[in-house]
Amino acid sequence: MSRISIEQVKHVANLARLAITEEEAETFTKQLDKIITFAEQLNELDTENVKPTYHVLDMKNVLREDIPKPGLPQEVVLKNAPEHKNGQFKVPSILAE
Repeated sequence: MSRISIEQVKHVANLARLAITEEEAETFTKQLDKIITFAEQLNELDTENVKPTYHVLDMKNVLREDIPKPGLPQEVVLKNAPEHKNGQFKVPSILAE
């Protein structure tokens, strides 16, 4: 007996705005039934003493030390700017007044 019906598959497809044929609905029904069967098999496993795993590898962030350094001089930064005024980049206004 299937755990999911063709009507349910068509309903979900409709909610997702997917146009599926009758053949596709039957195929998806069989595939989803297999997925549900596998999930039910996983529920049968004894996980009483199994520590929860969030990642298969022991992950650690490797970050460099944050050391402040002086930035570029203002003249160098503005040297290739198409337009600048009073030591700042000049860009077109995007807000209407």
